[in-house]
Amino acid sequence: MAVRTEGTPCWVDAQLPDLEAGKRFYGELFGWTFDPDRDDALLDGRRVAGLLPKRDGRMPTTWTLYLATRDAGTLAERVKLAGGQMVMEPYPVGPFGVLALAADPGGAVFGLRQSGDDDGFETTGTPGAFCWMEVYTRRPEAVDTFYATVFGYLGRQIDPAAEGRKPGFDYRVWSPPGSRPGDGSAFGGRAVISDDFPAAMPGHVLVHFAVGDCDEACATTVRLGGRVATPPFDTPHGRIAVLHDNQGARFAVRAEPAKEATRES
Repeated sequence: MAVRTEGTPCWVDAQLPDLEAGKRFYGELFGWTFDPDRDDALLDGRRVAGLLPKRDGRMPTTWTLYLATRDAGTLAERVKLAGGQMVMEPYPVGPFGVLALAADPGGAVFGLRQSGDDDGFETTGTPGAFCWMEVYTRRPEAVDTFYATVFGYLGRQIDPAAEGRKPGFDYRVWSPPGSRPGDGSAFGGRAVISDDFPAAMPGHVLVHFAVGDCDEACATTVRLGGRVATPPFDTPHGRIAVLHDNQGARFAVRAEPAKEATRES
C-alpha cells in the first residue's frame, strides 16, 4: 500500500438523498460505474470517489474532500490547537482505516483519512477523476496559517496579472511539505469569498473533477437535471465551471488547456 503525503487529497465522497439518481447522474456525466458490493464509483475499473445514501436529512448535500494522515488522532489535536475544530472525532471504519471531519478557522469542513487496507484514489487527473481542491474563505490570513501549521503546506501567492485577473485578486496555491512550491507540485489552493459571492455563502471546500470538454459537461449537467452555478471561464490552467448536481451538491469541472500546435521550422 502506497503511503500518501500528509495533508494531500486522498478521497472524495458525497452523501445523496437519492443514491440511484446520483449514480445515473454521475454515471452519464463522468462515465462512472459502481461497485455492487461497496459505495465506490469506478472509472475504467479504478476507484475515483464514493457515493453514499444520506443518513441524516439535516446534513447538507455536498461533496466532502478527505486529506491523508498517518495518525488521525494526533492530527485532530493539531487541528484544535491551530484554531480549527473537530466536527466528528476520529472513528474506525474497518478496512477503510480511520475517518474524521474537521473545520478550519473560516468554517470550511474537510475530512481526515488514516489509511487502512483501502487507500482511496486509484487514479486522479484524468477526465472523470478528481483533479484539484479549493478552500474558499473570508479569513485568508487565518486559514493560510492554519493549513501551514497543521499540514505543513507550502504556499505561493499567484500573480493576478499572470492569471488574467484584476489587481487585488487573492489566490494562494498549495504544495506539500518537502516539495518546491509551484504548479508542478501543487494540488490545491485557497481563494477568498469576495463581494461577487452571495453574502450568506460560508467557507467551504470545492472539489474539482477533470473533464474532456467543460462546455459539454455543463450542457450534460443541465440535461440531467443539475444546474450551472458559474458558467465556463478560461484560465491558464484550463477551462473551469462550477456546477450543482441534480440533488444540489456543488462541484467544479476543469478541462485542460488546449496545447498549441508545434510549428515546423
